[in-house]
Amino acid sequence: MKHAQGFTVLASAVLFLGLASSPAMARNSHSDKGKQQLQYPDTTRVAPKLDLRSAKEQKALNEGLDAVNNGNKAKAEALLQPIVKDSKSKYAQALALQGLASLSYKDGDIKAAIPLLQRSLALGVMPNDTYFQLEYMLAQFQLADQQYQASLDTIAKWRAQGKKETADSYALEGNAYYRLGKYKQAIAAIEKAKTLTDKPNPNWNQILMASYSESGQGGKASQIAEQQYAANPNDPNALNNAVSVLMQANKYPQAIQLMEKARASGALKTESGYVNLAKLYLITGQNSANPKPNALKAQQVLNDGMSKGVVPASSDNYMLLGESAELADQTKAALAAYTKAASSATTGEAAMRAGHLLLTENKYRQARSMLKQSVAKGVKHMGTAYMLLAESERGLKNKPAAIAAMRMAAKQPETAAKAEAWLKKAGAGK
Repeated sequence: MKHAQGFTVLASAVLFLGLASSPAMARNSHSDKGKQQLQYPDTTRVAPKLDLRSAKEQKALNEGLDAVNNGNKAKAEALLQPIVKDSKSKYAQALALQGLASLSYKDGDIKAAIPLLQRSLALGVMPNDTYFQLEYMLAQFQLADQQYQASLDTIAKWRAQGKKETADSYALEGNAYYRLGKYKQAIAAIEKAKTLTDKPNPNWNQILMASYSESGQGGKASQIAEQQYAANPNDPNALNNAVSVLMQANKYPQAIQLMEKARASGALKTESGYVNLAKLYLITGQNSANPKPNALKAQQVLNDGMSKGVVPASSDNYMLLGESAELADQTKAALAAYTKAASSATTGEAAMRAGHLLLTENKYRQARSMLKQSVAKGVKHMGTAYMLLAESERGLKNKPAAIAAMRMAAKQPETAAKAEAWLKKAGAGK
């Protein structure tokens, strides 16, 4: 399944971290319990009778669950594992299994937590509120473990038996559908979630935008993205999501406008923000009949970011600056940027570009130096680098060196035909 690029979609809903409440853990008086409001008042599930009668066992259970909450794993396991193994009370076993599941979750072992929760639920002895809290927790764990269909099945059962609808449960459902590539269902679930609360989680829009984008509804995704950014103009994630969606919808002018607005207001504060804006200008320029205006703007954005100390003087950033200057026909600026990029680059790409530009200005000696550097460091198109090197040697009237470089170019599949033709013409063929 393909996922929309640029989005940070949550792997799961916010997990229920604590232990589900239960009578065995309660510290309130009997009269207080009577005043507690039921969380699932309309459930069709008949609440079972509790079979925990041993005061000693209840004390051990409470101490074990307290140890879970306090992060004392050794004590919790020492108290709860014997209850799971030996207790005659199914209710005590169920609570102990819940506690052990929470321990596994806290250790980051969701795969171990899931079967423990399933065993706890299968005993069927939990009070309704506790039972449904655990069932909901199971759906969250399954989602986090990439058991997307199982999570959907669990949440459907939770909703059908518990007779309860919540915004978070539909958001969880939408997330699972998105992961399964069922974008229509994901959209419906997230939209439903938003109707059930006056404070929708901003992260839900990430799933919604990604689902619209993946289902070919880029316009709706863009609309949501722009609305989200308008509501949170100082949130870099909102800006990044908006720009990503607009780019996927090929709405480059709108993406540029949004980022320029952020730059003008001081909300564009990261290297990635400046670099992405420069790339947007560069891409737009490359696809236009007159690339120079956009290429100049790409230069201006990078220089602005570098002057502010936001964009570091890295080889990648100087490479991008060089590409922008070259597209704008500013050879001197392009050469300066490529030279700076080449000095710290781990590959020879920048040196090769600099060498090529120097050749166009008939600066053969400087070109040869750069091209030798490009060959030494390695480039993606080695044949091209060797052919350029040969041209620089030819310009310096060093025919033997030119032939040697062209013979290297002839060994590369992409330039073999051209190089062999050159060699034949030069009388240096095989």
